[in-house]
Amino acid sequence: MNYCNRFLLLLVFTLFFSKSEAQQSSPRDKVQIFYYGWYGNPETDGSYQHWNHEILPHWSNPKWNNLGHHKGGDDIGANFYPALGNYSSNDAKIIEKHMKMIKESGVGVVVVSWLGKDSFTDKSLIKYLDIADRFDLKIAFHIEPFYKNTSELKEQLSYLVKTYSRHHAFYKKEGKPLFYVYDSYKIPKEEWAKMLAKDGEKTVRNTELDALYIGLWVEKDDAKFFESSGFDGFYTYFASEGFVYGSTTANWDFLSKYANDHHMIFIPCVGPGYSDTRIRPWNEANFKSRNNGKYYENMFDAAIKVNPDFIGITSFNEWHEGTQIEPAVPKKVGDFKYEDYGKDPLFYIKETKRLTDKFLKKK
Repeated sequence: MNYCNRFLLLLVFTLFFSKSEAQQSSPRDKVQIFYYGWYGNPETDGSYQHWNHEILPHWSNPKWNNLGHHKGGDDIGANFYPALGNYSSNDAKIIEKHMKMIKESGVGVVVVSWLGKDSFTDKSLIKYLDIADRFDLKIAFHIEPFYKNTSELKEQLSYLVKTYSRHHAFYKKEGKPLFYVYDSYKIPKEEWAKMLAKDGEKTVRNTELDALYIGLWVEKDDAKFFESSGFDGFYTYFASEGFVYGSTTANWDFLSKYANDHHMIFIPCVGPGYSDTRIRPWNEANFKSRNNGKYYENMFDAAIKVNPDFIGITSFNEWHEGTQIEPAVPKKVGDFKYEDYGKDPLFYIKETKRLTDKFLKKK
């Protein structure tokens, strides 16, 4: 092969691998949105799932006990009503509509809530990965606290990695999956260290389960937890400003500095508002008005200010807590009127695009 042909061949290989790497890592991956695939309806699933949510009891006041369930249909466990109605999370047409909206919102990674092997949230994951891939989106995982200990968690993650991690849409940062671990504080830091520290007796480091493990920062004292638990970073999740230390934007300077000092990833999470009294009628104190999008913008601006590697959005469709950006429509049933977004059901999809663009221009 002459010099000219070898040069051309080298050029082709260089362009090919550069394109491949670009597909693996997009600037949009820096914006990641929490997504819930736990909704079901009689047509697709045989019964309602989650739309008929229980009205949750108060932890100490018996006045709020035994309040029953919502029924589904016009009576759902949410303060807003979805434009797509009581959809099924297993319906490929719904998944496609959702991924199209998420793509249009400027987000790059969909963080799917996962409750383990054979759970309702696991049954359609291949559909999610395939459809996300068509929209050039990635899927990461929000590990719910369904496990009793880290040994059980490792078994579940082994299934998750072996079953799905070779899919092109399975999100990886520099070759490693990224797992958000909800309620991580419920397991002692010493137990986590056995799994996550490099020298832990049951460490996942340098094994097939090595990943970026992101724990939930709730209270200020969690600094002690993250110093020795072995997590690679932390996120704040809650969309209710002032609800806990981690979700209070005034504390994000401290959290950002802590992450830098400890070589960790800090993911501040923003949301459009908070409204959950249909499932927690005793929780009015934590209501956060959307204020025509201003609340969302303020949280986004606070996150942008600390220049994080990632911003998390809570959420695409957590309807129970009223943090969703998925389109909602006006609806009145009897004396009850669902909240809505005003004239434009797509307002928060469009606003997310504007705010994510603003963030990425700063990077």
